[in-house]
Amino acid sequence: MITGFLLRALDRRISIAIGIILAIAVLVPASNLLLPEGSAFRIPTYIMSMLGKYLAYALLALALDLVWGYCGILSLGHAAFFALGGYAMGMYLMRQIGTRGVYGHPVLPDFMVFLNWKELPWFWQGFDMFWFAALMVLVVPGLLAFVFGWFAFRSRVNGVYLSIITQAMTYALLLAFFRNDMGFGGNNGLTDFKDILGFSVQADGTRAVLFAVTAVMLAISLLIASGIVNSKFGKVLVGVRDAESRVRFLGFRVENIKLFTFVVSAMMAGIAGALFVPQVGIINPGEFSPANSIEVVVWTAVGGRGTLIGPIIGALLVNGGKSYFTGAFPEFWLFALGGLFIAVTLFFPKGIVGTLQYYLAGRREKRVARAAVGGAQAGNDSGSTVAQQAAE
Repeated sequence: MITGFLLRALDRRISIAIGIILAIAVLVPASNLLLPEGSAFRIPTYIMSMLGKYLAYALLALALDLVWGYCGILSLGHAAFFALGGYAMGMYLMRQIGTRGVYGHPVLPDFMVFLNWKELPWFWQGFDMFWFAALMVLVVPGLLAFVFGWFAFRSRVNGVYLSIITQAMTYALLLAFFRNDMGFGGNNGLTDFKDILGFSVQADGTRAVLFAVTAVMLAISLLIASGIVNSKFGKVLVGVRDAESRVRFLGFRVENIKLFTFVVSAMMAGIAGALFVPQVGIINPGEFSPANSIEVVVWTAVGGRGTLIGPIIGALLVNGGKSYFTGAFPEFWLFALGGLFIAVTLFFPKGIVGTLQYYLAGRREKRVARAAVGGAQAGNDSGSTVAQQAAE
């Protein structure tokens, strides 16, 4: 069963993409750790961390593509799942600080001591253990997606209405996490991390491992997503996207199909958030911002939704452009982002990868057509020759 899943997932295009991602997972950290500082081929630590952040964003875009590109669910709330995964990892990192905090409390984080909290809240229990935090990275976003999807999909909420309520969900969480009495650091969030699994988060070696783990998780998630969309379930998924009522009339439980895909996508987004936090060094309520969810939609649209590889490319390109423009032309970045989205919508509705696939498929069809015409002409010429010889 697993072998069949992997064989369906590893088509030529996905295999090449996974190979490139895994090569990056090895070469970038090796460049940072093995080459001398004066080498032109050495990638500085800050660049490596920035690229690691981009890979986490690429994983988030891949998660959105699974539900939007293949199931037709335009979620404007994926930033919530991303942020919840980030908070789960941030809570673990805060518990590792211990007496090295500003106030030196062995159990309570600094912000709790400052707010005069007397004991650790019940929902912080267990986050001193990495395995528990890693489990919560999956469980919390997945549970929220399950509860939300259970009610939304069984109520047959679709289209723009579903997009609006997903945006309302993330905005509600934004407002909740801003409150100091929620126990998540309020406006400042969680920061000043020291260790992860006993290793300093500031050390070059730790940064290199975090980058490699992010790249490997992106490759694994791409493999899983490809296996899903290339399976029989994936065919039904595309049917739900293109003609939901027909799939329902055929006897499929459309709400269950949507729910499964939505939960898997939310878990992927949670993993992306968990990998993002130790590389950036902070998680705050701003990550719940609806604007962040809209940016993810832009990355996916630019790369090409419904292609899996496209959103990864779109996330890397747009965030690379963002880093450049916000430094060189900070006042024009939002205009550039809006213009990019409008241009893609008008002139490249299939995105970069989708447009390229459409162009290559057209060329392939033309070659096949020319070969068929040539074969038919050769057959006619051969038939004419045989007839002439028979007449003679």
